[in-house]
Amino acid sequence: MKNFLADLFSNQSYNKNNFFLIAGPCVVESKDLVFEIAETVSGLCRKLEIPYVFKASYRKANRTSANSFTGLGDISGLEIIKSVGTQFQLPTTSDIHAHEEAAIAAEYIDILQIPAFLCRQTDLLEAAAQTGKIVNVKKGQFLSGPSMKFAAEKIANMGNDKIMLTDRGNTFGYQDLVVDYRNITWMREIGYPVIMDCTHSLQQPNQTGGVTGGNPQLIGTISKAAIATGAEGLFIETHPNPAVAKSDGANMLQLNLLEDLLYQLVEIRYAVAKQYS
Repeated sequence: MKNFLADLFSNQSYNKNNFFLIAGPCVVESKDLVFEIAETVSGLCRKLEIPYVFKASYRKANRTSANSFTGLGDISGLEIIKSVGTQFQLPTTSDIHAHEEAAIAAEYIDILQIPAFLCRQTDLLEAAAQTGKIVNVKKGQFLSGPSMKFAAEKIANMGNDKIMLTDRGNTFGYQDLVVDYRNITWMREIGYPVIMDCTHSLQQPNQTGGVTGGNPQLIGTISKAAIATGAEGLFIETHPNPAVAKSDGANMLQLNLLEDLLYQLVEIRYAVAKQYS
C-alpha cells in the first residue's frame, strides 16, 4: 500500500492484504440517509478488515436532465460529508467539477475526485493537486488506460504524488459501456493505486427519458473480476432503496446486498494477494 494510503487509513484496523473500499450514496440526499449508509458500511468494513472511504457527492453537476436533483447546496452537502467523517472516524471523498471548487472542497474532505468527463481538464487537475489532498482521477469513457499517465503527470508536476486512478469502463455505442480489464494492468504500470468503479461502469447513459439506466445486478461480476485482475480499490455506490434514490438509482447496489458481496470479494482478494503485492 502506498504511504499516503497507509496514512489515510492509519486510524482503521485492517488486513494489509485487503483491497480498500470507496462507498456511499451517489449524492447527499439528507443527513439521516448518509449517516445510515456510513454506519452500515463502516460496520461491515470493520468486521471484514477492509479499509474504508465514505463517498457522497455534495453536488451533481453532470446531470442529463435539467430537472434532475443536484444536491442540497454545496456547503450544506460538504458539511454533512465532513460530519460523517468525524462521527465514524472515516476519510471522505466527493467529486469536484471546476478549478475554483478544489480549495473549497479540500477544507471538508480528504480525497478530491475528478469526474471521468473532466479527466483531461488541466486547470481542474492542477487546482486539485495544489490543495495537497489525495486526487482520484476517473478514467474518461473515451480513453485507454495507458493515456491516463498524462492526467497523473499534470498532478505530479504540481508537486503532489498522492494520486489514484479509477477505471469506469469505455463507451460502447450510444447507450452502453464495457470494461476492458487490460486497463487495470496498464494503469497499475503508471505507478499509482488503481480503483474499479463498479457502479458507473454499468451505466446505460443517454436514455431518451433523460434518466441514466444501469445494470446493478452485475456489480458483483465487475467487482470480482477487478479484484482478480489486480485492482487495489473498489468504488461502489449503495443506497437502502435505490428505486427512490434522487440520483443514479438505476446503478446503485441495494445496501442489504453489500455484506454478502464483500465477503466474496475478501476471499478473492486473499487468494490473489501474493500475485499483486
